[in-house]
This record gives sequence, structure tokens and C-alpha cells, in this order.
Amino acid sequence: MKGIRGISQLSTRLYAAQAARKVESAGAAEHAKFQPQEVQVTRLPSGLVIASLENYSPASKIGVFVKAGCRYETPENQGVTHLLRLASNLTTKGASSFKICRGVEAVGGNLSVTASRENMVYTVDCLRDDIDTVMEYLINVTTAPEFRPWEVSDLTPRVKRDRAQAAQSAQIGVIESLHEAAYKNALCNSLYCPQHMVDNIHSGHLHQFVQNNFTSSRMALVGLGVDHTVLTQVGEQFLNIRSGAGATGAAAQYRGGEIRLPGAGGLLHAAVVSQAAAAGSSEALAFSVLQHLLGAGLHVKRGSCASSKLVQGVAKATADPFDVSAFNSSYSDSGLFGVYTISQPAAAGDVIKAALAEVKAVADGAVTAADLTRAKAQLKGQFLMSLETSEGLLEAMGSQALSEGTYSSAEQVSKDIDKVSLTDVANAAKKFVTGKKSMASSGNLVSTPFVDEI
Repeated sequence: MKGIRGISQLSTRLYAAQAARKVESAGAAEHAKFQPQEVQVTRLPSGLVIASLENYSPASKIGVFVKAGCRYETPENQGVTHLLRLASNLTTKGASSFKICRGVEAVGGNLSVTASRENMVYTVDCLRDDIDTVMEYLINVTTAPEFRPWEVSDLTPRVKRDRAQAAQSAQIGVIESLHEAAYKNALCNSLYCPQHMVDNIHSGHLHQFVQNNFTSSRMALVGLGVDHTVLTQVGEQFLNIRSGAGATGAAAQYRGGEIRLPGAGGLLHAAVVSQAAAAGSSEALAFSVLQHLLGAGLHVKRGSCASSKLVQGVAKATADPFDVSAFNSSYSDSGLFGVYTISQPAAAGDVIKAALAEVKAVADGAVTAADLTRAKAQLKGQFLMSLETSEGLLEAMGSQALSEGTYSSAEQVSKDIDKVSLTDVANAAKKFVTGKKSMASSGNLVSTPFVDEI
């Protein structure tokens, strides 16, 4: 990977030059003054999107976002994205597994991979002066994997361990089962490798999936603490790998259904949802406001959720301990909205029905302007706080750049939230109330109603 070292030095020189230009005299003292920058977005002819924010930080964070989540798996390669996450540090055409690990650690950097149902994200953190080193490994991992058969086989114990850990979490089980019940295809695929595929994903599956999905037009290169010109040069030179749209995948088809996971646990987890709105739409914002109006869950450890309508309503129906919150998840072409409850098994039916009654009350207009104002403020607060961390900001920039080819500022998003009206929120609640339901539950199901009984 020649040429990247010079790019890093260029970045350092630009950083120093920027500082020098902004030095101003204030009496006898001199102060370095940096002009605040906005997020810059560029789409290359290859389809690759470059997004960056120069925040003058001595530490940089760079990510490669790829439309290659588990929704793009087929029945023949189910679970391939799970192995692909684990294979991020395997030998590539330009560096061995040992060299990648040793090289990143030598400069105090970090290379990580995360995945959702829609995207895979390869991220590196490093000091600004070490961009050349970590970028070389990031590009190797994303564009030149080898997937040697013996190395892929060695991942099997880690896949089994991940599955075992996920099985111990009732919440993960309910969320995965909820998507399986709600959709016929695409979004029904699990983030974890199915049991019957644990020993049946081979090197060829990984190569084929990467070949079909890791194309320039399905990628976004996103950076914090890096000059946009430098990042664009990297994208043009090293991420212009394969042309074409790649595997587009089928649109998600909502069907509605139910999955029950019997168990002997002390608590009963249940989620009831219906189809909501796709991410990026005005209707999706209405569902987000509705979520906070009903109660989005604890924001403070061991808090009381005093303003949550769901908590207030369920408390009238049962004296047993419980936890309830509104569930909201949006994807590129669909979404799910509903309620998530945790209760004693004997009180499960009362808790679920009381929570659904609160949503129906909102659909019938039992909400005030003060409730709406509070919900908007909570939503804006949650969104703005998510941008306070480099991880949250990089995720927001990358997901928008990949899906829309642009970036909406925090000010614009706040204005869009303010436009949501009481009618919009009521319509969102009505869509849930009248929509076909999907349900997943886990635990002692003796007193848990079926989806057609609620």
C-alpha cells in the first residue's frame, strides 16, 4: 500500500499551516485560533461518498461504512456477516494477521468492526500523526481480504461463544425473534449465525459476499479530525475497487407473526410491534416523538421514569415490579414501533394490555401540547447528546452519507423535530393501533397472551 505515508504527512502539514494562519496578536500575547468547520460531503464518480469533519483534534477517527448488513444474506450464506465481523483481523493480501495487530497496537491505535442489519462499519482510532499506519491496515482489511480456509475454520469457536452469550440475554433473544416474526425476508435475518450454519460457512462464502457487496458505490469513507482533501485523496486512490451497484437485495416485506421462547427465567420479556416508517422520512420523526412521549426508557441509572405515560398507565394495572418502554427501530425501507415490557410472569398479561391501552389513548387524542413539547425536548436532547461522542458523531455522519449522500446538521434535525404536530403523533399512534401486530416473548409464558388475544 504505497503512497499513504505521504498523505499522513500532508495532513500534518495542513494542520500546522492552518494553525499558523490563524495566529493573531492580542496585546503582547499570541493565540492560535481555529475557524470552526462544517461537515463536508463529496461523492466521487465511482459512487464512493467521502464525509469528514475537521475538528482539529490530535486524535483521528476514520470509518469505512458498507451496505453489507445481514439483510443482504441469502438462505445459502446465512450467518456470513457474523463471520465477516470476526474475520476483520485475518490475513490480507497486504499484511498478515500478526502484522495488522502489531502495527495498530504499536502506534496506540484501535481497529474495530461493528454491524447492524443494514451496514458494516470498519473503524480505526489513532493519533493524527499516525494516520498513515492505521489507514494502510484499514484499507487492507476492507479491500484485500484473503480469507484463508484454515483461518476461517478457526473462527468457529468464537461464533459458538457469541451465540452462547446472546442466548443468555433475554432481550437479545426477543429482539432477534421479533424481526424474524415481523418480516418475510431481508430484515428477518439474524445478526448471529444460525445454529445449522455454524460449521457450514466457508472461505468461498466470505469471498462471494465481499465481491457482491463491497463495491465503491456501496461504501462511505468518513473521518473526524482529518482534512477533507486528504481523505478524498485516499478514497480516490485506494477505495475505487469495484464498480457497479452490487447486490441490491430485496425490499423488506412486513408480514406480522409471533414467536414464543419458553423458559424458566424469573422475568418475562415481551415486545409487541407493528410496521412503522422508514428512516429519514417525516413520519419516522413522528414515531420518534411518539416514543419519547410514551417513554423511551431510563436515561439515568436507577431512574423512575416519572414522565413516562407507559409507566404511569401500567402502574395503575399492577402492583408487581415491571419495566416498560416504547420500542422504535427504523431501517432504509421499513420500521417497527411498539412496546417492550419486562414483568413478573403472572402479571405479563396485565402489563402488556395496559401498555397497549396507553398507545391507544394517544391515538384517540389524549395528549396535550405540554406533553408534545416535553417529548420533542427529550428527543432533541437525546440526539444532541449522541453527537457529543466521536463514536456517535461518526455513526450519524456515516449512516447519512451512505443512505442519502449528504449530511443534515444538528440545527436542521432540531428544526425538523419542531415541525412535528399533535396530529402527526396521533396518526403515528393510530398506525400502530390499526396495524397488523408482531410479537415475541421469552420466559415463563403461562400467563402471557398470544398476539391475537391483545
